[in-house]
Amino acid sequence: MPTAAPPAIAAELRRLLAHSHAPYSGVHVAAGVEAEDGSIHYGVNVENAAYPQGVCAEASAISAAVTHGYRAIRRVWLASSLPGLIWPCGGCRQKIWELSEPGCEVVSVGPDGRVETHAIEALLPLGFRLEPPR
Repeated sequence: MPTAAPPAIAAELRRLLAHSHAPYSGVHVAAGVEAEDGSIHYGVNVENAAYPQGVCAEASAISAAVTHGYRAIRRVWLASSLPGLIWPCGGCRQKIWELSEPGCEVVSVGPDGRVETHAIEALLPLGFRLEPPR
């Protein structure tokens, strides 16, 4: 499922990698989530020595969107300091699933400009949702 990352979003993800706090893994991650009105909310990973108390970039971005009153995610973009593409962990896949619209795209943006997209339903088959997003 090819979806190009808009250049402004890809550039912002790359810029935000420097804000990540990853002294333990050394892997810096930035995420952006598109809310139902098209607004983009960003977050980065914040690791903590008291693992698993850190926060994934996806969870950080979702929290930013929810803080601003949004409850329906259309799209998620990810970038990292790793050489290839990355995908959300299981916990973040569930967070995306619970707050996403059907067909929500998860877009991984590689450092070389390569982009790959999958629907959240493909990344988390049979995810659990109490009710549809609001």
